[in-house]
Amino acid sequence: MADLYWLSDDEWSRIEPHLPRGRRGAHRVDDRRVISGIVHMLRSGARWRDCPAEYGPYTTIYNRFNRWSRQGIWYEMFEALTGSTGMVGTMAIDATHIKAHRSAAGAKGGPSTTPSAARAAGARRRSTP
Repeated sequence: MADLYWLSDDEWSRIEPHLPRGRRGAHRVDDRRVISGIVHMLRSGARWRDCPAEYGPYTTIYNRFNRWSRQGIWYEMFEALTGSTGMVGTMAIDATHIKAHRSAAGAKGGPSTTPSAARAAGARRRSTP
């Protein structure tokens, strides 16, 4: 339990006003526990299914993260904590890549037993004319 992440009182006091209120549906579980679980999972990079039980059911953690992502609530909370949304107005992504054969690096099969074309040209012929 020592390696789990929990929101500090200061972080919670800055996040709490940005949480959605007055929603219909089932009674919500403790927001602080769920948000701590979401941050823990994002920091660890593990699967949602591997969420520690101390944060509650992993389905609740994932569903809350997914729903609030679609609603833009995370941007508001991030801005409350950092003073910036962290979003960049313009960016470019280059997806250029070159396909290479799986054995192009020589990783499979070791050194080649077939002589190169230059060596084969200078070698003695193996067949009779």
